[in-house]
Amino acid sequence: MPVPATPAVPVVVGPIEVKVRRIHRRDLNRTWEFLKLVFRGVNKQTVEYQRPRSKARFLEVYEEDGIEQLLFEVGHPDGDVVVGYAECAYEISGSDNWMNERYFNNREMRPLFVEELAVHPGFQGQGVGRFVLEQIEHLARLRGCTHLVLEVAENNENALRFYRGRHFYKLDAAIFMAKKIDVAPDLLPPRQLSKRPKPVPVEGVDGAASGTAKRAPRKKPATP
Repeated sequence: MPVPATPAVPVVVGPIEVKVRRIHRRDLNRTWEFLKLVFRGVNKQTVEYQRPRSKARFLEVYEEDGIEQLLFEVGHPDGDVVVGYAECAYEISGSDNWMNERYFNNREMRPLFVEELAVHPGFQGQGVGRFVLEQIEHLARLRGCTHLVLEVAENNENALRFYRGRHFYKLDAAIFMAKKIDVAPDLLPPRQLSKRPKPVPVEGVDGAASGTAKRAPRKKPATP
């Protein structure tokens, strides 16, 4: 069946077969461009910046141990087309990760952390996301994990509907809250003084008063 064309994706005619493989260094640049395309619309609607956070961080992930990066592609005469990407970690990773490991330990959970799950907009609703998730669950079972754990923006309705339809439930959440306040200038307006200031003499350059005149002291008359 034909797939609707989107920017940077050619039309695929006939049966569509999606294959999965681990990412290679030569794939990094085009995968980065793929992620920007997928999350471009989401990032315009969310308070917290979603993915990709930065290209530097994305390149660092490739060098880290314990992280799986998977590409999902559709064959095409002009070259395979990236239609999905998955990134998952077997332990909490990254220096900027605020996740509390004790939360899972206290509940005897052995999670596989899904850091990224992305499907190309032109291929959504055709089973790609389901295949990506099945592949992640397969890896989790092989490693003895008991849960898949991921983060999704609360107003990313498409993603929430996808995960809830596959039995994901709300684990915990940081809720962004806001309160509107009256806006005022940071500098106060002019204020009228209650009393007039007293005159203060100002010395001139020759020592004479340039303000109020100063009378010389009177000499006493000489005694005869």
